[in-house]
Amino acid sequence: MKLIQTHTLNNGLRIIHHTFPSQISYCGFAMNTGARDEMNDEHGMAHFVEHLLFKGTKKRKAHHIANRMENVGGDLNAYTTKEETFIYTTFLEEYFPRAVELLSDLVLNSEFLPTQIEREHDVILDEINSYYDSPAELIYDDFENLLFAGHDIGHYILGDVPSLETFDSKKIHSFVVRQYHPSRMIFFSFGKTPFEKVVRQIERYFSFPLTPCHVKNRTVPTIIAPKTEILKKNTAQNHIMLGCRTFDMHNPLRYPLYLLNNILGGGALSSRLNTSLRERHGLVYNVESNLTFYSDTGLFAVYFACDSKYTERCLRLIYKEIDRLRNQPLTTIQLSTAKKQWKGQLGIASENNENTTLRMAKSFLHTNNYPTIEEVFFQIDAISISQLEEAANLLLSDSFSKIVYQ
Repeated sequence: MKLIQTHTLNNGLRIIHHTFPSQISYCGFAMNTGARDEMNDEHGMAHFVEHLLFKGTKKRKAHHIANRMENVGGDLNAYTTKEETFIYTTFLEEYFPRAVELLSDLVLNSEFLPTQIEREHDVILDEINSYYDSPAELIYDDFENLLFAGHDIGHYILGDVPSLETFDSKKIHSFVVRQYHPSRMIFFSFGKTPFEKVVRQIERYFSFPLTPCHVKNRTVPTIIAPKTEILKKNTAQNHIMLGCRTFDMHNPLRYPLYLLNNILGGGALSSRLNTSLRERHGLVYNVESNLTFYSDTGLFAVYFACDSKYTERCLRLIYKEIDRLRNQPLTTIQLSTAKKQWKGQLGIASENNENTTLRMAKSFLHTNNYPTIEEVFFQIDAISISQLEEAANLLLSDSFSKIVYQ
């Protein structure tokens, strides 16, 4: 029996199921719609809709939605990114039909009534204010907005107050009709439910015919010059992020780049940035590098926070480690160690079934494929020293943009 099976309905909705022998199952919908798909007067709409999906349908009130899975010990969740909206549930396998019916109701029949909109507007304003009070989180969005200024990726997922105040039922319905098209979404499932049952359950609610798709077209970001932005935040420490745009999620160099990032500032205590800035010099509590891949672009960033008097010294040490990656190729032993470390991290992470399910859904949504952990390990083993050099020089040779909270 195949562990991963797929099917496509006549209206374009794709289904992926990962067979796994557990009493706990996961399923949900992933929509290829996020903050970058909003019009200029819709900033925050994708996230706003995600909230409203839980606030009432043609057959359920908000408390019925909340209780539907919780009453059988399940959990209902959702989140929005720049390119996706996820809504999913975790439950005992016997309640799979209940989960599918509820999720389908939320996606297809949400009402978006004025009273719900008004109430949720205040909730999201509180969420925005809470976010502004978290500089270590806010700086990631501010930096992304700096790198993609003037482009659809370059605005906050939560939106802004002037835009939120214009949202009404008509505007929200227009967004959902435009963006929530079956051909732009998938249904994903993880558990021991037979695949034939998965397909039958989805067909009960999504058997309607194919209709024209009128989603907003995405455009590739244009090149912009590196720049620095200093923002007064009155924080106890300086928070700094520097980096640049990089490849998209389809680029063949993404695996070498992931490995480089893991060596430089990944989650391990032995990363070069942590070893230098924290262990050797005692300048920071946390320093990390990150990669974010989108369907047509991406970004690389290094983040740290420190006492203001150490900022320039930390920056010098970071640039020194980046130059090492560019100009001093890894030895065969170093490359082998780096691969083993990354494979171990991925293997351990794959034991978290919820994260595995969501990674499967995102991969299938954008690439119509989901590589197994063994296939990923094969890609990692194939990385050569020359590929690492190529990725390092393509990515790390340009000047970096920088944002500073002080």
